[in-house]
Amino acid sequence: MSTRQLTLSSDTTRRRKSRLLGPAGVLSVLAAGAITLTACSSSSSSSTTPTTAAVKLSSLENWPTIPVSVTESGSTLLQPLFTSWANAIHTSWPTVTVQPGGGGSGQGFTNVASGISNIGGSDPYLSAAQLAQYPALQNIPLAISAQQVNYNVPNITPAGTHLKLNGKVLSAMYQGTITNWNDSQIAALNPGVHIPSLAIAPIHRGETSGDTFLFTSFLAAADPSGWGTKYPPNTTESWPNVPGSAAATGNGGMVTTCAATPGCVAYIGVSYLGQATTAGLAYAELQNKSGNYELPSATAISAEAAGFANSTPSSGAISMIYGPATDGYPIVNYEYAIVGKQPDAAHAQAVKAVLAWAIDPKGGNASKYLGQVNFVPLPTQVEQISLKLIAKIAS
Repeated sequence: MSTRQLTLSSDTTRRRKSRLLGPAGVLSVLAAGAITLTACSSSSSSSTTPTTAAVKLSSLENWPTIPVSVTESGSTLLQPLFTSWANAIHTSWPTVTVQPGGGGSGQGFTNVASGISNIGGSDPYLSAAQLAQYPALQNIPLAISAQQVNYNVPNITPAGTHLKLNGKVLSAMYQGTITNWNDSQIAALNPGVHIPSLAIAPIHRGETSGDTFLFTSFLAAADPSGWGTKYPPNTTESWPNVPGSAAATGNGGMVTTCAATPGCVAYIGVSYLGQATTAGLAYAELQNKSGNYELPSATAISAEAAGFANSTPSSGAISMIYGPATDGYPIVNYEYAIVGKQPDAAHAQAVKAVLAWAIDPKGGNASKYLGQVNFVPLPTQVEQISLKLIAKIAS
């Protein structure tokens, strides 16, 4: 079990056909909260998948008949999807208004813990210690996302090449021991590709961020003796002082900063792939634990997550970074709703309905919503875990 400091903390018949990710809509606003916790890299609970009778979606999608406003804040990776969900919900059920707020995963937790928000969006899950400190809180898997590694390197040939990168090379880039894109270690991963001489400029998040936790988890897992011994996975990081490095706020800020910085390398949530591509950024094929290189396609994200479906505990808390799937993309995660006690029965009913609809394959987990942000749906086993958690929401 490894520790982390946080600011908050397959069903094969349901897989979509293989495709590369399409453009995604974007929204970004970020601020940092400041709460510390520790969490296991595998799960925050030793319990296993529930075997009790299945909860029915229809029993929870019970929409209030009086006006209710539900506030959501947190993960900017999740925010574009929540915004799409909010619009669809209000169109179909006008009594319910969902107000997504962004602000970062840490702020999502802080706002829920303090009662400011009804729902907190989060990339990392809550730890056993945090759940013990705040027993009314729970983290509910909503969908499966991923993180891309982007770069701004003009004149790579052949044109349209996705550079192959691995965790050790990325670790060296962020530590400043690989400083140029035509370094022999990068060239060795990309035979036959011309990479120009250009100084590497590592871009990182400047605020508390679930994306930083995902990326540093990958670096620690893929380069345990290099990155892992110096920089444990964290939502805030003491980044090495590398010439040309820069901090950015939010996923949108990462896109903007990298686009303005030739030679940059950056980690950006997959829901911003469309914005990053439009800005002229390319994205890498990442080496997985089996040694294969994968793009963040729907198939590769699903393959990675499928290996964790049966081991996801009843708390929903599990790391899926650098898993064993031979054809899996190595940086994937559940996007979570952090939920606590609601102020009244109407809000409890509305939050249950919103979250049950969000994970419904005919509702918010349908491809017309997830495809917009390059997410993939929950496996059936995990959908049932989420439903049991949703059913516990009360005032």
